[in-house]
Amino acid sequence: MRRRLLHNSDDNDPMSVVSNLFDVAMVFAVALMVALVTRFNMTEMFSEEDFTIVKNPGKENMEIITKEGQKINRYTPDENQDAASGNRGRRVGIAYELENGEIIYVPE
Repeated sequence: MRRRLLHNSDDNDPMSVVSNLFDVAMVFAVALMVALVTRFNMTEMFSEEDFTIVKNPGKENMEIITKEGQKINRYTPDENQDAASGNRGRRVGIAYELENGEIIYVPE
């Protein structure tokens, strides 16, 4: 009777270690996702509001990201885009936002 109390049969189960590792990995993955979202200020992606983000404005690797409802669109302007896609565009000016929130557009 005393031996049974000292040597529990669950101590020999190798799968118990695997399930604990899986739990630790899930907690780490969720913590990493939360850290990345807060680091890159992408909390807008989870809100219900529509928005437009311009990454690297005026440079060759510029991207325009828009969220409309549940759909997220990504547009990268390129001089060699297909005419059939309808996503052609060119730079027509520069917009500046002042400290008071007013936006000034300067055509080129």
